[in-house]
Amino acid sequence: MLNKDQFADNHFIRTIIEEDLKSGKHTAIQTRFPPEPNGYLHIGHAKSICLNFGLAYIYDGLCNLRFDDTNPEKENDEYVNAIKEDVEWLGFHWAGEPRFASNYFDQLYDYAVGLIKDGKAYVDDLTPEEMREYRGTLTEAGKNSPYRDRSVEENLDLFTRMKNGEFPDGSKTLRLKIDMASGNINMRDPVIYRIRRAHHHNTGDKWCIYPMYDYTHCISDAIEGITHSLCTLEFEAHRPLYDWVLDNIPAPHATRPRQYEFSRLELLYSITSKRKLNQLVSEGHVSGWDDPRMPTISGMRRRGYTPEGLRLFAKRAGISKSENIVDMSVLEGAIREELENSAPRLMAVLNPLKVTLTNFEAGKTQSRRAAFHPNHEEMGDREVPVSQTIYIEADDFAENPPKGFKRLIPGGEVRLRHGYVIKCDEVVKDSAGNVVELKCSIDHDTLGKNPEGRKVKGVIHWVSAEHAAEIKVRLYDRLFTVERPDAVRGEDGNYLLFTDFLNPESIKEITAYAEPVAKDLPAESRWQFERIGYFVTDRKDHSKDTPVFNRTVTLKDSWQPK
Repeated sequence: MLNKDQFADNHFIRTIIEEDLKSGKHTAIQTRFPPEPNGYLHIGHAKSICLNFGLAYIYDGLCNLRFDDTNPEKENDEYVNAIKEDVEWLGFHWAGEPRFASNYFDQLYDYAVGLIKDGKAYVDDLTPEEMREYRGTLTEAGKNSPYRDRSVEENLDLFTRMKNGEFPDGSKTLRLKIDMASGNINMRDPVIYRIRRAHHHNTGDKWCIYPMYDYTHCISDAIEGITHSLCTLEFEAHRPLYDWVLDNIPAPHATRPRQYEFSRLELLYSITSKRKLNQLVSEGHVSGWDDPRMPTISGMRRRGYTPEGLRLFAKRAGISKSENIVDMSVLEGAIREELENSAPRLMAVLNPLKVTLTNFEAGKTQSRRAAFHPNHEEMGDREVPVSQTIYIEADDFAENPPKGFKRLIPGGEVRLRHGYVIKCDEVVKDSAGNVVELKCSIDHDTLGKNPEGRKVKGVIHWVSAEHAAEIKVRLYDRLFTVERPDAVRGEDGNYLLFTDFLNPESIKEITAYAEPVAKDLPAESRWQFERIGYFVTDRKDHSKDTPVFNRTVTLKDSWQPK
C-alpha cells in the first residue's frame, strides 16, 4: 500500500511545485511518465516512475502514462505491455487510458504545416553526412543549408508529397528554421520529420513520415496539460528547443508545460542503456529481459525484489542535479530491509551434510511447531518434522575449527533451530578422506529448553531427510566484474566492450533441501531461508513438482570489495 510518507523527501522539484501552487501559477499538478517502447524498463526508470507518480500522489494530482513511440523500427507491443505491467507492479496507477504520442500524429503534422506557413520550417535535401558537415562544431558555427530559403509554397508542396510517399526514405527532412550559429547545437535548424517506411505498432502503415522525439515530446506534454515535465539531465540542452516549439505553435492547452531536469541514476556493477541491455538479450548473455541478473524492473521482480523495496531505494537515491552514482549495496540494503519484516521464514540446506541421530526413537523424539516470523503471529506457524536422518550445512561442521567457531565439532554440542541439542559422537569419511556423515546423539531433555549444567552457544538450521522438499536453487551474483563495465578504456584510450566484463560466476544452480512447506508454494512467493538469505519462487519455472527458488539477496551485505 502507498502512503504519502514514502514520498515525503524534500528536493528542488518539490520546492518548484510548492511555489507554483502557492503563487497560483497552477491549481493542480499533472505529470507524466513517458517511456519509449523500445525495451523493458530498468532501475533508472523506477526512479523516474517513483518521482512522477509520487509527486502526483503527494499533491493529489494526476500522472499520465505516455508511450513516446516515434521510432517504429525499434518499438513493439511486447515492450508496451511489459511497461504497463511494471508500472502497475510498482504500485502506481496512471490517469485514464495509456497515451501514445502516435495518437497525436495528425495534430503534430498540422502544427508542422503551420510552422511552414509561418516561415519557420523548411524541407531540406541534404544527406545526413552533409547535414553533419553543415551543422558545425561546439566551437564553430554551422552554415545554412542551400535549401533553407525555399518558398513557403514549395515547402508546403514538398512536405505534402513527403507525407504521400513520393520520395525515398531519407531523401528529405523537415527542419525548423532557428539559428545555425547558435551556441546550442540542438538549436541549429533541428530535424523534426524524416521519411521512414516502417510499420508502426499503433498506427500501422498510415504514415511514411515520422516526427522526431524533441518535436513530439513537448507538444504531447502540452496536449495533455502537463504542468511539470521532468527529464534527466541529458535533456537540459534540449530545453531551449522544447520551449521554442511551444512558443511557436498555437497553444493546444491552456496549461503551458515547463521542463525540469534531474540527474539520472547510475548503478555500479550494472548498465542502464537499453541498447546495451538489448545486446545482452540478443547475444544470449542472459536468458531474456527478465533474467534475474538484469537491472530491469521485470528482472528484479523475478529476482524477488519487492515494489516496496524499490520505492524505498528510489527515495534513498534521491532527486538532485548532482551526479547520482549509487552502489549496489544501497539497492540490496533497501530490499533486505523491506524483506526483513515482510518475508516469512523457513529452513533450507544448500550444501547438505548427512547427520544420523543415533538415539532417535519414534514416539519419543518429537517435532515442534515454529512461527513463520518471530515478530508476526499473523503469518502463522508450521510443524518442523524430525527423522533419524537430517541434513545440516556442511559449513556448520568443522573437524579442525577456527578460533571462535560456535557450530558443530567432533565431541561438541549444538542446538538444532526449533529442535534439540545434539552432540557429535562420530565422523564418517569416504576413501578420499572427505567427511560424508556425522553420527550424533540427541539430548531429549532439551526440546524448547536449555540443557542443565552447561551452555550451548551455537544454533544451526537443518531439515529432516525423510520430510524434506528437494528444490532447485539459483544463486545469483553481480552480472559484471567491474563497477563501470561500459566505461573501461584500453591502452589505446578507446572504450573496451562492456561484454568483456561479464561475470562467469553470476549464476550457479544447485539442488538443495527445504522444509516440507516448500513443496506447496505458489510462484513468486518470497521467503527467508534462515541464516542464509532471502529467496523467491521463480515466476516462470517454479512448480509444485519442481520447486525453483531464486536467491534475492543475502542476509548480510555481499558487495564489499572482493
